[in-house]
Amino acid sequence: MEKKLQAVAQNSVWKLLNDLSSKKGITEIAINDCKNVFVEREGKFIQLNVQLTKNDIVQFIQDVATFNQKVCNESNPILDGSLPDGSRINAIVEPFCTGSPAISIRKYIRGVRSFESNPGVFGLFDKWVTFFKAMIAARVNIVVSGGTGVGKTTFLNLLLNEIDPEERVVTIEDTLELNINVPNLVRLEASHKALSSDKNMSIRDLVKNTLRMRPDRIIIGEVRGGELFDLLQAMNTGHDGSMTSVHANNPSECIARMETLFLLAGFEVPFKVLRKLITSAVHFIIQIDRNRDGKRVVREILELTGMNGDTVLSQQIAVYDDDDGALRPTGIVPSCIEILVKQGGLSRSFFEN
Repeated sequence: MEKKLQAVAQNSVWKLLNDLSSKKGITEIAINDCKNVFVEREGKFIQLNVQLTKNDIVQFIQDVATFNQKVCNESNPILDGSLPDGSRINAIVEPFCTGSPAISIRKYIRGVRSFESNPGVFGLFDKWVTFFKAMIAARVNIVVSGGTGVGKTTFLNLLLNEIDPEERVVTIEDTLELNINVPNLVRLEASHKALSSDKNMSIRDLVKNTLRMRPDRIIIGEVRGGELFDLLQAMNTGHDGSMTSVHANNPSECIARMETLFLLAGFEVPFKVLRKLITSAVHFIIQIDRNRDGKRVVREILELTGMNGDTVLSQQIAVYDDDDGALRPTGIVPSCIEILVKQGGLSRSFFEN
């Protein structure tokens, strides 16, 4: 064991991560090969003047695979997992990348835990924090939408922090990233060739099982496939207050993405029926983005209100103003205002000023 710890301490990759752990503002670390290592800060990649060894990169990946109880080799060349500090890691090994294994690490931001402890997080201050808290208390169904690295999981964690501790919550993730402090919590993780088993459990398998676990809320870290069908079914059958995230650059793209993911479940239904299911299940889409300065912000709050023929009806509740650097109301009152007032505690005059 002592020799193992010494080997880890001498590994150039582990040493690099240890050095970077004290640097603020780093959200991503990209190791392309031994000489080309980059960090992302405020949306921009910066190349580091470091020299790693290929053997250390290979050994680092094996260390991480063991930590996650997975295997990574030519037969299973892609590793998705987490580091001991909670950061998310993706690695792909040769011969599926050229010259050296490639590693991408999404840093776990420890400081962002609640709206109160991070004033101004995502460009939000008291007014909109009150609105988001009302959304959680009113148990509306929420989809957090955003592109790569804009903070979807971080924002989802902020919302999860507002859940009533008396509720029973089941979370389902590809890699464990969500943080939620409720005592009645079950965390499920989809498996990918675990060391102890040859069997896999997909996110969809877990969602189906979750419906038998009597959850008050179902939280999926990110929907990427047919599991969206099962989540929408759950949202429409009493599991109010459920949440997930979708990879999309704007709310319209998010809706189109959900339509595509639904069809991956293998059900051929008319688009009108599909869209009606989406609009009856999802109340709000919260779009996360970066502003002109590269800072993460809530770009838009969109409410889905129903259907007109084959068309999804929606209305913008708020839009980020790049000139003012703030989220601004559009003047439109949500159609579910009564729920937000009666169950969420929102002031009836919230949208009057």
